[in-house]
Parts: sequence; C-alpha cells; structure tokens
Amino acid sequence: MDRNLALELVRVSEAAALACGRWVGMGDKIAADDAATNAMRRTLEAIDIDGTVVIGEGEMDEAPMLYIGEKVGSGAAPEVDIAVDPLEGTNICAKGMQGAIATIALAPRGGFLHAPDMYMEKIAVGPSARDAIDINATPTENLKRVAEAKGCYIEDLTVVILDRPRHDRLIDEIRRAGSRIHLISDGDVAPAIAAAVEGSGVDLVMGVGGAPEGVLAAAALKCMGGGMQGRLVFMTQEERARARKMGIEDFDRVYTAEEMAQGDVFFAATGVTTGDLLKGVRYFSGGAETHSIVMRSKSRTVRFIESKHFFDFKPLY
Repeated sequence: MDRNLALELVRVSEAAALACGRWVGMGDKIAADDAATNAMRRTLEAIDIDGTVVIGEGEMDEAPMLYIGEKVGSGAAPEVDIAVDPLEGTNICAKGMQGAIATIALAPRGGFLHAPDMYMEKIAVGPSARDAIDINATPTENLKRVAEAKGCYIEDLTVVILDRPRHDRLIDEIRRAGSRIHLISDGDVAPAIAAAVEGSGVDLVMGVGGAPEGVLAAAALKCMGGGMQGRLVFMTQEERARARKMGIEDFDRVYTAEEMAQGDVFFAATGVTTGDLLKGVRYFSGGAETHSIVMRSKSRTVRFIESKHFFDFKPLY
C-alpha cells in the first residue's frame, strides 16, 4: 500500500479531534462523539481507498455513520479494512479530563479481528518486554517477567488499569507485588500506545476493557514493535452468538497483536485532551494546534506531528 496513506490517516484523526475539541468540558459526551464521528466520516470520503468499517460506532441500526460494514473512501483501490474510535474517552472529553484521543487504523481487507462490541482481557507492553508477557500467568508473574526484560525492579514499573470494581483483585495483587498503579476512568488505547513509548512513564496496561479498543491498541503496538495479548470475555449467550456471527469460534483463544492486526497496518491518533501520550487540542485566535502520532507496521516508522490549523484557509465545517 502507498506509504502516503499514513499522512492521509492523520488528517482524519486531526479533523475528528478539532471537531470534538470544542466540546471539551462541556458535559455533553454524545455531542462530542457526534462531532468527532461526522468530521472523521467527511474526511475519509476524500481518501482514495475502498474501505469497509470493521471496528466502528456500532451496528447499522445503532449508529448513523461509521457503523460496522459501512463503506468509506472514494471507492478506488486499495481494498482496506478500517477500525475507528472517533473519540476514545467520551466521558473524559465531556468532563475536561486527561487522555481523550481521536484514533483510526487501516489494514488490508481481512486484516483486523472482527471483534464484537464486548469485553476483552488485555495485557500490553512495549518492545523490550513483548516476549515476556503471558495472559495466562498471574499478574505478579507478569510483573516479574516484565521487570526482568526491562532490566529494572518490580517497584519501578507503572501499570495502567481502568478504575472499575471488576479490577479490585487485580489492583490488590499488583500493590502487594510492589508496582505502582495509574488508575484511569476511561480510554485504554492511549495508555497501551504509551507503554511502547520510551520515557512515557507507562510500562504495562492490564485488565478488562473494550474488545474494539483492543484491536485499535493492537494495531498501534504492532506498528511500534510492542507486545499485546487479548482474550474475549463473554458476559451473555447473546455475546457468544454475536461473536460466532463475526467468525469467532474459539471463545478461549488468546490473540496476539499480530493476530488482531495483520498485514501492512497504518495507525493514527490525535490528542483531544492532554494525556501521557499526546497533547490536547489548543485553540488560538483563528485556528488551533494539534499533536498526533502516526505509524506504519511495514517500516516501523513512528512520527509525532505537531500541526497548526488556520480556519480562514481550511474551515472546520
């Protein structure tokens, strides 16, 4: 695929971040998400791809656009699958908290795991510890392995975990092991990427979060050489039926990043609010600044891009 697709994708994530950035702290997560989704959809229309959304805002009857199965792009080759989260961290954005991002990933047709909108158990690390993790091992054992791979003490590690009651036992065990914990309210894609960025202050992401977000994180970590394992968590028989409909037969399978995101993968994300990975949208008179990350698995190229947007020349709407 054309390497210039990477820069096309970052334009998409920038447009979404700029649109929903106006809603930061306004208390309306639905309006923020709608703004990001509309901007992302409009920008995708101008890209020369024959794209199909496989990770999106829901099923056709649940989402007006960027729904699973929706066609995006100009219709020209190449044929690609698209995974999107126009605003990861809707509550974060609505409350003006840290870590909301706009994100999109692209792979050859059939390249992404078609993960249903359900839970996934995950563990994610950077390149130095990619071969050390085992989702079937205890949290303490994984901490020991990661510390050894990184050449540090368990006490030096920082683990990001979603602040949910389901993680109480996990949190207790990690505290007993001696590692530091950073609890987040929403949005585990950005921390997973941060785990692969040297000096970010994040070493691991552990716990149960959304399966679609797991695929997006896997796409990014594949591009960066990081490691991730994920296993779907089924709460109802209906979820099992949906997974089977999407081609998933082995309900206990552990997926690696390379299995969730196959082929030549592109990934882009733009900060909406400032977090461990990216700075948020900063407005000035007549425009705004954005901070993005864009990467490609084939070349392992990772770029951080700071952009200035002047609305007199390129209006948001």
